[in-house]
Amino acid sequence: MPLSKSELAVLIPHAGAMCLLDSVQSWDDTRIACTAVSHRDPANPLRSRERLHALCGVEYAAQAMAVHGALLKGEQEPTPGFLAAVRDLSWSVERLDQVESPLRVEAERLIGDDRSVLYAFTVSADQQTLLAGRASIFFLPQQDSLS
Repeated sequence: MPLSKSELAVLIPHAGAMCLLDSVQSWDDTRIACTAVSHRDPANPLRSRERLHALCGVEYAAQAMAVHGALLKGEQEPTPGFLAAVRDLSWSVERLDQVESPLRVEAERLIGDDRSVLYAFTVSADQQTLLAGRASIFFLPQQDSLS
């Protein structure tokens, strides 16, 4: 079931221009596919020296993973967590801002539990893989309220 930018924005802690994804095209128990056009925006907050390096694609993928996790849990608010490691990272372009087509951001949950999760991800455009790798996410422990 597709989700719009406003629907997915409530599932991640990023707000405003830092919400990089534009839509969720599909998702199931292990995969999510999103689209983004913010890589072409001159006001993209990840730009440096008027450029958006391909490695910024990791943040696009991390946001797709966060949306996927929230959808799986049926959450209305994101679970606090952090990107702990990125492995097997490869990229075929130097800059994302020079890519004219929308980005397709895909993530596949490989393993995980309530404390951590491992995803494989790709960022592509026009069926060309621009960036790919694996990412480990660790969740912050939830504070139990004292009564």
